[in-house]
Amino acid sequence: MEKAINRQKVLLQHLNPPSSIYANESSTLSASACLAGDSAAYHRTSAFGDDVVIVAAYRTALCKAKRGGFKDTHADDLLAPVLKAVVEKTNLNPNEVGDIIVGTVLAPGSQRATECRMAAFYAGFPDTVPIRTVNRQCSSGLQAVADVAAAIKAGFYDIGIGAGLEAMTANPMGWEGSVNPKAKLFEQAQNCLLPMGITSENVAHRFGVSRKEQDQAAVESHRRAAAATAAGRFKDEIVPVSTKIVDPKTGEEKSVTISVDDGIRPNASVADLGKLKPVFKRDGTTTAGNSSQVTDGAGAVLLMKRSVAIQKGLPILGVFRTFAAVGVDPAIMGVGPAAAIPAAVKAAGLELDDIDLFEINEAFASQFVYCRNKLGLDPEKINVNGGAMAIGHPLGATGARCVATLLHEMKRRGKDCRFGVISMCIGTGMGAAAVFERGDSIDELRNARKTEGNLFLSKDAK
Repeated sequence: MEKAINRQKVLLQHLNPPSSIYANESSTLSASACLAGDSAAYHRTSAFGDDVVIVAAYRTALCKAKRGGFKDTHADDLLAPVLKAVVEKTNLNPNEVGDIIVGTVLAPGSQRATECRMAAFYAGFPDTVPIRTVNRQCSSGLQAVADVAAAIKAGFYDIGIGAGLEAMTANPMGWEGSVNPKAKLFEQAQNCLLPMGITSENVAHRFGVSRKEQDQAAVESHRRAAAATAAGRFKDEIVPVSTKIVDPKTGEEKSVTISVDDGIRPNASVADLGKLKPVFKRDGTTTAGNSSQVTDGAGAVLLMKRSVAIQKGLPILGVFRTFAAVGVDPAIMGVGPAAAIPAAVKAAGLELDDIDLFEINEAFASQFVYCRNKLGLDPEKINVNGGAMAIGHPLGATGARCVATLLHEMKRRGKDCRFGVISMCIGTGMGAAAVFERGDSIDELRNARKTEGNLFLSKDAK
């Protein structure tokens, strides 16, 4: 057995990474890093440099569609400032970006893909940097970030940008063209066509979420968002956008710089929201006041291999840990986070109690309250700076916005906040969630579950 262990030591010495970028770190590999067997729990030392990290995450302000600050702003002019910001604020050479992936939902695919390519040129990217779009509806921005992380993990490139964009003023929600009559033969297929507000009513009815609970959640969202704005907590994540606003009556153009979310109502009250009539069902509980706002906005997240970030001397804002997308009943699509969050947290080797902050998209108060209660989450850990009912929900951009909000808040909280989760429900019946770790909290690069036992290459070698 002693000879076998010595052979392992010799082998591992050959595997030590020679790069000078780890000069200040322990580069000794432990046999436990290669632990095989049934358990997926393992340690990885920082010498591997293989974690995917976030070094920058920014967003535009979010503005009310059709009447807010971006109502006259082209979609490509929304995306360009955040793409430019993640590069300029890190002094990264844009030539080094391997790919840009943009989550977006409502615009025709080829049109939006072209607008995104144009935005990259506005932002100073050379024609050698590719770009594509991705659409998983409300999770598209998060999916873009996850796709970049996966590509970096796979070795396709070392640096990438996951972004999100939605101009709901220019591209309102709606079904174009005919519906396949075959859908009537399949209940779940037919439920994919339900208005999102009806799925909210279904959640409220099926799980007993009252109108009062929904209105209270909406008021709290506005209260927290207003407090965050007043305290300047969004300043680190928002990139000011210079644009124009056109007076609808006179046609006069006015140059403006937008840097504040304009849908927040600091004085919202349960009494005022209680006066609003249901929107989707005559005797329902879902109103304009306890639903997410229709919004214009964009966000971008710069990801890279840890070893590259170290080499460039870039501060690490966060570490991408895991991502999960799950399916649920389309008729109650809002329950998606209740299924996706446990899946993502488990994949990270964590328990729900290990998570310090949650950003759960408030598509509707009914589904937000249900998911919070179903998982037994502490309300003081969720959407601490408000959510979509106050800030807005630009479908394709929401995931990227949440990454920026979560990681900047985790950085502010420091050692008291190590793990964070982002999650949202998805139209047609899905949910998505991702786990992030605060960038400066790493003492060991490892799964959270500790490996017990010997240091043999295989647990079967006893």
